[in-house]
Amino acid sequence: MENKDIGHKIKKLRKEIEYHNYRYYVLDDPKISDHEYDLMLRELERLEKENPEFFDFNSPTQRVGAKPSEKFESVKHKVPMLSLQNAMNFGELEKWDKRVRKGLGKNNVKYCCELKFDGASISLLYHNSELIRGVTRGDGTMGEDITNNIRVIKSIPLKLLGNNVSKGNIIIRGEVIMPIKSFEELNKKAEKNNGKIFANPRNAAAGSLRQLNPKITAERDLEFFAYSEFDEMVVGGWGGLEQHKDLEKLKWLGFKVSSHHELCNNIDDVKEFCEGAEEKKDKLPFQVDGVVVKVNNINDQKKLGFVARSPRWAIAFKFTAEEQETVLEDIEVQVGRKGTLTPVAHLKPVRIAGSTVSRATLHNKEEIKRKDIRIGDHVLVRKAGEVIPEVFKSLKEKRTGKEKKFVMPLKCPVCGSKVINVGAIHESPMIKCPNKNCYAQHREAIIHFVSRTAFDIEHIGPALVDQLLENKLIEDSADLFTLKQGDLGNLERMAEKSAQNVVESLESKKEVTLARFIYALGITHVGEQTAYDLADHFGSLKKLEKASFDELNDIFGLGDIVAKSVHDYFKDPKNLRFLEKLKKAGVKIKVETQGLASLRGKSFVITGSLEKFSREVAEEGIRKRGGKASSSVSPTTDYLVAGENPGSKYDKAKKLGVKIISENELIKLLG
Repeated sequence: MENKDIGHKIKKLRKEIEYHNYRYYVLDDPKISDHEYDLMLRELERLEKENPEFFDFNSPTQRVGAKPSEKFESVKHKVPMLSLQNAMNFGELEKWDKRVRKGLGKNNVKYCCELKFDGASISLLYHNSELIRGVTRGDGTMGEDITNNIRVIKSIPLKLLGNNVSKGNIIIRGEVIMPIKSFEELNKKAEKNNGKIFANPRNAAAGSLRQLNPKITAERDLEFFAYSEFDEMVVGGWGGLEQHKDLEKLKWLGFKVSSHHELCNNIDDVKEFCEGAEEKKDKLPFQVDGVVVKVNNINDQKKLGFVARSPRWAIAFKFTAEEQETVLEDIEVQVGRKGTLTPVAHLKPVRIAGSTVSRATLHNKEEIKRKDIRIGDHVLVRKAGEVIPEVFKSLKEKRTGKEKKFVMPLKCPVCGSKVINVGAIHESPMIKCPNKNCYAQHREAIIHFVSRTAFDIEHIGPALVDQLLENKLIEDSADLFTLKQGDLGNLERMAEKSAQNVVESLESKKEVTLARFIYALGITHVGEQTAYDLADHFGSLKKLEKASFDELNDIFGLGDIVAKSVHDYFKDPKNLRFLEKLKKAGVKIKVETQGLASLRGKSFVITGSLEKFSREVAEEGIRKRGGKASSSVSPTTDYLVAGENPGSKYDKAKKLGVKIISENELIKLLG
C-alpha cells in the first residue's frame, strides 16, 4: 500500500472511531458491537505503530498516552469563568426577573432553564476543531492545565464533529461529573484497599481530574456535559442568537448535553420547571443541586453584561436544603479572626447532601435561645449546596431530661479576656473578644491570608501556622514572605523537601491580583465579592487607600457599614504599617495589561454620541477587557470618551484633570 493510501486509511479509521465514540458515550446509541469497535481500534493502533510519520496527538488511540505530570501548570482563562448569583427561593428568583426586565426595558423575558450539575467545571479550547487544552475553573481567572486528564474522558471529543465548524478558536464550557453509582463503587473499592474515601460525587470528580497520572483518571467513570460555547472574543455565543439553540449546537459539535433543559416563556414557567426538577432530582443518575436560569436571547445577555464576577443575565436557583436527624453531642465556642465568638455544634456523624457532617454552625447565642437547642438534643441539620451545615430545629419530643442548656462564656476561651456584647453598640447578637492580640484572632487572620480565595499559598495550613507562631518565626502574614528554608528545618514534620515546597510556594505567590490582595487583608465586612467590586471600581490600591467615605458609599451595593469599615481600615496607622511591610517583603499587585485584561483597573465614562458603534457595545468592549464602564465622572475616572455633542460630564472631566480621548483612541485601546 502506498504511503498516501495508508495516510488516507488512518484518517478514515480515526474519523469512524470518533463517530462511534460519539454514538456510544454521548448519544448512548451504539451502531456497532463492542467486538467490531475493538477490531477497528486495533487496526488503527497497528497502522500507527508501523507508520509513525502519521502520529496525531488527538488520535483515538492516544486517549491514555501521556506521561504522569509532576505538577499542573497555571493557565489564564482567555475568557473568565464567572460564578453565578444564587436564588434560595422563588421570592429571590422573582426579584431577579424584575431586575432583568427593568434592565432590558421589557415586560416579559424568555429564559432557558438547565439543571445545575454538582460536579467540577472545566473549560476546553479547540483550535480548528482539534482539542488543544483543558483547564479547571480555579479562581475564575486562573485555572490548572489538566489537558492530559480530560483527554481520557470519552464523552469529550478530541475533534469536533460537523463539516462547517468555523476556523480559529472555540471555547467549550461544561461540567465533569461522576455518576452516583460509580461514586459508590469507587468508595467501596477504596474502603476495601484502605484508599481515600471521597465525601461526595463532586469531590470524587474534582479529585479524579487532578490526578498526576492520567491512567488513574481513565479508570474513573467520568462524564462531561457541555453547557456553553463561544469563540475567545465573544462572551455569550459564537454566532447563536439563543441559549436554547446553542445547546443543540453543542450536540451537533459532538458533546453530551443534558436532556433536562427547557425554554420558558416567563418567570412563572421557570418556577414550574424548578419545581419539576426538584421533584425528580433524586431519581437522576447524577447529583444536581439546583437549576441554572439564563436569559435566552444572546443579544439581551450582552446588553445586561456583568457585575464584578457574575453575569446579570443568569442565576442559580438552589433546591430546598436537604435535612437529616442526628444528636448534638457538644457545643464548642470558636474565636474568629475578628474576635467574634461562634458556637459550633459537634454532631453524631450523619450523611447529608452527599457528604458526612459532624460539625455545624449555631450562629450565635440568640439563635440557640430562639430555637431552644440543648446539648444532648436530637436535632435536624440541613445543608444546601456549598452552604455550611446548620442546626435548624431541636426535636423536643425526644428529650429525656438529661439535656443541658448552653451558656456563652463570659471570657474568651483562648486568651481569657472579658468578652463584650456587640449588641450594646450595634444592636447585634454577637459576642466578641476585644483583645486585638488574642492568639485566636491572630492565627485565624494568617490562615485567612493564605487561603485559596486570598493569596492561595499551598503547603501552609493551620498546623504549620501554629508552629510558626509558637516558635516566634512570624508575627503576622507579611513575615511569611521572609521565611527561609533553614528557618523551617527544626519544625515538627518538616523535612527538607517540605520546607523547600513552603518557601517556593511563598515565592511564587508574591504577585497577586488586587481583588485577592484586598480580600486577604481581612477587612471587616469585606467578603470575596466585595473585594472584587472594590478592585473593579478603583483599579489600584493607591486609589482605594485615598478614597473618601462618600466615594466608597457611592459604590453600588456597598452600603454605609461596609464603606465605613473599608475607610477606617486604611486610616489605621497599624494597618498602613502592615501594608508597607508587605511591600518591603516583595509582595506586588499584579497589573494585567494583555489580552482580554488589557484595560484591567481602568475606569471609563462615555459622553456624547459615538459614530462607529453604540455606547452599549463600547461599554461591553471595555468590560470584556477588564475595565470599568461607569456613568458618572469622579476623581478615580481614568478616561472620558468624548463623542459628538458631549454634555456636562466633559466639563467635569476637564475640571478634575481626567484624560479625555476620542472614539478612535478608544478603538485603539480596545485593540
